[in-house]
Amino acid sequence: MSSKVGKIKIAIIGGSGLYGIDGLKNIKEVKVKTPFGSPSDAIITGVLEGVSVAFLPRHGRGHKYLPCEIPQKANIWALKSLGVETLISVSAVGSLREKLKPRHFVFPNQLVNQTRGRCQTFFGNGIVAHGYFAEPFCAELSNLLYKTSKKLRIPSHKGGALVCMQGPQFSTKAESHTNRKLGYDLIGMTAVPEANLAREASMCYAPISLVTDYDCWKEGEEVTSEKVMATMAKNVDNAKKLLKKVIPLIAKAKKKCACKNLMKNSVVTDSSVMPAKTKKALKLIMKDM
Repeated sequence: MSSKVGKIKIAIIGGSGLYGIDGLKNIKEVKVKTPFGSPSDAIITGVLEGVSVAFLPRHGRGHKYLPCEIPQKANIWALKSLGVETLISVSAVGSLREKLKPRHFVFPNQLVNQTRGRCQTFFGNGIVAHGYFAEPFCAELSNLLYKTSKKLRIPSHKGGALVCMQGPQFSTKAESHTNRKLGYDLIGMTAVPEANLAREASMCYAPISLVTDYDCWKEGEEVTSEKVMATMAKNVDNAKKLLKKVIPLIAKAKKKCACKNLMKNSVVTDSSVMPAKTKKALKLIMKDM
């Protein structure tokens, strides 16, 4: 790291339209070098409502990375190196259900991967691990986010399946109708491999899905980039209010979830045959296994 910061346990990754956090004090920018290259941007650290937090714009400031270009491994490794244990993901999504309306917040509990060619693991190059991923998001964190959102009178929904598509194009109508028939509720482009890597990093991870559109299944409501960004701008204000309110609650809460232990004993490679270079790169990730 180019500069030293104290241990930070809570971080936010912001998606389209969320490039900063209101009310952040003692702001510093931290550049982290990782074995997986550079993160999307410098990590912004500071104090929000008395709690030390880190913030990283997923697409970089100015929105310069396609969903498939985001340096996800570098992002998660860099946050882990700062001490992050709890990671909140904020992203724009399309709705596949009538009741999940634009400007509503959804806290999904399941994830389906439709991406192609995205590496979903830190492992490989001589070290193999098979992690538990049946429940991809931290239920405890997600529930706290949902309850706090409801208290703020933000239209919110708990549960549902988020399908991650490849992008960068939006869905065809055939794809949108098929995803609805398959029972999926939301569609986005960035949850994979972010959620997978957060699990391997033994983090509590949960998304705040900000509905911007109805994908293209609903006649007369077809999605456009202009429509997404206009709605997202309205969603961001509520997202900032939620983060400001929930961060102190997360800091005070006594964790009862098992997220930190879900990767225990997941490495199946004998330590005697692990390549030294790979072992060094993964030392940070494997320390909780």
